[in-house]
Amino acid sequence: MSEQSRRDFMRNAAMGAAAGVFMVGTSRTSWAGANDRVRVAIIGIRGRGRDHLQNLLPMEDVEVATVCDVDERLFADFIKPIEKRYKKAPKTEYDLRRVMEDKDIDAVTIATPNHWHSLAGVWACQAGKHVYVEKPCSHNVFEGRQLVEAAKKYNRVVQHGTQIRSNPSIREAIQKLHDGVIGEVYMARGLCYKTRDTIGKEQDCPVPEGVHYDIWLGPAPERPFNPNRFHYNWHYMWDYGNGDLGNQGVHQMDVARWGLGVELPTRVSAMGEMFIFDDDKEVPNVITTSYWFPNAGTKGKMLVFEVRPWITNDEKGAKIGNLFYGTKGYMVIDSYTHYVIYDKDDNKIDEGRSEANHYRNFIDAVRAGDPGQVNAPIIEGHLSSSLCHLGLISARLRRSLDFDPATETFVNDSEANALLARKYREPFVVPKIA
Repeated sequence: MSEQSRRDFMRNAAMGAAAGVFMVGTSRTSWAGANDRVRVAIIGIRGRGRDHLQNLLPMEDVEVATVCDVDERLFADFIKPIEKRYKKAPKTEYDLRRVMEDKDIDAVTIATPNHWHSLAGVWACQAGKHVYVEKPCSHNVFEGRQLVEAAKKYNRVVQHGTQIRSNPSIREAIQKLHDGVIGEVYMARGLCYKTRDTIGKEQDCPVPEGVHYDIWLGPAPERPFNPNRFHYNWHYMWDYGNGDLGNQGVHQMDVARWGLGVELPTRVSAMGEMFIFDDDKEVPNVITTSYWFPNAGTKGKMLVFEVRPWITNDEKGAKIGNLFYGTKGYMVIDSYTHYVIYDKDDNKIDEGRSEANHYRNFIDAVRAGDPGQVNAPIIEGHLSSSLCHLGLISARLRRSLDFDPATETFVNDSEANALLARKYREPFVVPKIA
């Protein structure tokens, strides 16, 4: 695609956002038969993109037709299993805008850094493509809402990458909570006790050959290239990631919110600091966040989330998991697939374990043309991601905050509200979807 074409793409996107209409092309929305494959592009191939490939490649009704990454050095190894599977090479692109322009692509899976998730998802919806987007679906609250609205406006299937929602055992566990197995659930705790070593310190340096750094930066502010702000370690930088609360933690945040049956809080209070290491990380590596939902249950409900990066105890077998407390007992979800229920005397009364394929659920919904079939719809991804964002804002400002769920803004607090969105770097602007 020429530079002029890319400029045209961005101009059309901007015009479409203003006019409320934008489609660069319409991908297929129905399939003639079981042998007609859904053509998928994987965007971002170093981290979670490998998991996307591993799950999609065996599906007979799917073709991984394109792979896209700003680091062209990754292509050679990544495409080998694709070539073996289909006896031909996929397209390779470094600019995701070319993927959006390709009318032969039906769906995209997005495994970029967080700061690209919502914009890539919105562009895909506008281009008539279905979307599987990694967690968290957004880098801030504003852009997550725009992805929700884009999915509605363009009637696209958008699945959030919180795959626990597809596992039958956890779906069963949440249903039992809602049915009152431990009485009225008044509190949930999310645990993210995941070992995270130091990332050290690195100096800025020239951009490596084969890396398209301007596209990698995308919506984020322009800064010199630094290897500690690039592959994976971007998770710990404010400009691109959301720390471990928005990395691993969003899975357990989603389960906690799901089990409580709540959406957004009216108050959030968090404390977080950097402990143990002296390195380049910016987002606190130890954080405790509390959320208050006054209109849920008999007397309101509370969600508490803890992130610890180093040596720690488990809690009834859970280090990365959830605990739910009710008036008659408690439940422990100690993994993505397993739960245990205890009565008031600490006796085990029930447990379950099972797993299913989250990507299969996405493809089935795409083939049916039915956004309602996905187990993790984008609205749920937005709400759970937003809880992570709200907690980080409270920790960053070092104070408790009042929040209005109806407007998704803080109450009379311009300083906090300024952190609900960001100033986007042209032309990588998340549009407001009318």
